[in-house]
Amino acid sequence: MFSLSLAIPMLFTMLIHAADSLSYALRLGGLRTRRIALALSLSGILLLVSRTSNMAQGPMVGNLVDTATNGGNPHFAAQLHWLMGAATAGTALAIISFPTMVKLASRMVVHFEAAGSIPSMVRGLLKRSKIKNAMYYITPPSWKMAKLLVHNGMPRRLMTLNIAVTAIYTTGVLSSLYAAYLYPGQAVAASQSTGLINGVATILLTILIDPRISLLSDKSLRGEIRLDRMNQIYGCMLVSRLFGTLLAQLLLIPFAYWIGWIVSMM
Repeated sequence: MFSLSLAIPMLFTMLIHAADSLSYALRLGGLRTRRIALALSLSGILLLVSRTSNMAQGPMVGNLVDTATNGGNPHFAAQLHWLMGAATAGTALAIISFPTMVKLASRMVVHFEAAGSIPSMVRGLLKRSKIKNAMYYITPPSWKMAKLLVHNGMPRRLMTLNIAVTAIYTTGVLSSLYAAYLYPGQAVAASQSTGLINGVATILLTILIDPRISLLSDKSLRGEIRLDRMNQIYGCMLVSRLFGTLLAQLLLIPFAYWIGWIVSMM
C-alpha cells in the first residue's frame, strides 16, 4: 500500500499545501512593514513552488489511478487518504513555521524594495552573511501565541468558510480521480470533472473570503484595526486550513460518487 510511487506525490502534496498556507505569512509581513503590494508580488515565489509541485504531482497520481484501474492496486482509496494526510502535514508544517516566516517575510519585503527586482533580491539573500542573520529570526510557536488566537473572539464566519474551501480544494482532484476508478466507463469524463467541486470553492473564495481579508488588511493599514488583531485573524485562517484538510478525508468518497452520478447522467 505504501510505496515510493506514493511517497513522492505525498512529498509534493506537502509542499503545495505548505506553500499555499505560508502565503498568509507574506501578507502579514507586508502589513507589518506597510508594504502590502510588495508582499503580494512576492507571493509569486510561493505560487511558483506550489504550481511546480502540482505539475510534478499530477502524472504521479495519475499513474496510481492507472495501476488501480488495471487491478494492480486494491488499496487505491487508502492511498488517496494518505495523500490528503500529507496535505494536513504540510499545513501543520506551515503553522509551526508561521512565526518565523512572518519575520522573514517582513525582511524579504524590505530587501525586495531595496533590490528593485526578485532576482537581485535573491542574489542578495543568498550571501553567507544574510543566511547567517536569518537564523536570528527563527521563532518557534508558543502557548502564548495559541492563547492569543481566542483573545477578543475568533472570526468564526471566516474560519467556517475557509474550512469549507480548503476541504473542497483538498479533495477536488482526488475525488475526480477516484470517480474515474469507480466508473471506468466514464473515466475520462470523471477525471476531467474537478471543476464540479472546485468551482464551488472558487466562488466562496473569490466572493466571500478574499474580499473580506483585503478589506481588513486595508483597515489595518489605515489604523482602524490593530495589527495584533490581524495577527490573530491570519493565525485563525491557518488553523481553519488545517481543519479543512481533515474534513476533506470525509468528503473524498461522497464527492467521488457524486461526480460519478453527474457524469453518468450526461
